[in-house]
Amino acid sequence: MNSALWSTALPTDRWCAVTGSAAHGDQVRERVGARLRAQDRLIVGNWTDGDLLAGEGFDTVLTDYLVGAVEGFSPYFQPHLFARLRPLVKQRLYVVGLDPYVTGEAPTEAARAVRDIGRLRDAVLLLAGETPYREFPAEWVVSSLRASGYRVLSARRFGNRYRAAWVNGQLDMAARRLAKLPDSSLAAAMGLWVETMRGRSLDLCLRHGGLAHGHDYVIAAEASA
Repeated sequence: MNSALWSTALPTDRWCAVTGSAAHGDQVRERVGARLRAQDRLIVGNWTDGDLLAGEGFDTVLTDYLVGAVEGFSPYFQPHLFARLRPLVKQRLYVVGLDPYVTGEAPTEAARAVRDIGRLRDAVLLLAGETPYREFPAEWVVSSLRASGYRVLSARRFGNRYRAAWVNGQLDMAARRLAKLPDSSLAAAMGLWVETMRGRSLDLCLRHGGLAHGHDYVIAAEASA
């Protein structure tokens, strides 16, 4: 959503957006509204489809949290993603991503809250029969880009501070799936834990001005000759 809205403010001749979710595509169309010009396209597709955008090329390609999101639509496809995109990149590729936060150390109370929210959300999604996103660190992305025929120009991390809207958004995502759990008593117990986690985390946000933990990153690369 954010990348589509951002793109409409740029001086472009045309832009094309790809999403794996038809429902998400409808949401983007509704939000973008009249800013979606006749020459702009919003496509629902999967990057495992070799015919998707075949023969086309773009001056700028933005993969906006795509590496993590791919897991929900094409599990284990990440090692092939940048090679798949390579024919589309005429000049510059930007990768916006998120370092994994559901694994690894969490040295502070805020960090543990972020990690535990992610783990609870993913546990509910798995029990509901869905595939959670799976984030990859910036170092992996840099290595994969180079192996796929790109020259990495720059890479930068930005510290995260998660606020109440993020806490509620992630836990609401879990709460909406509880009805799909196969055991009602398990769903009830998970629902109680969701609300317990919500209360604790929102209190931390209020006391500390958000939950400081982890990083987002932006990597710029160009297609090698």
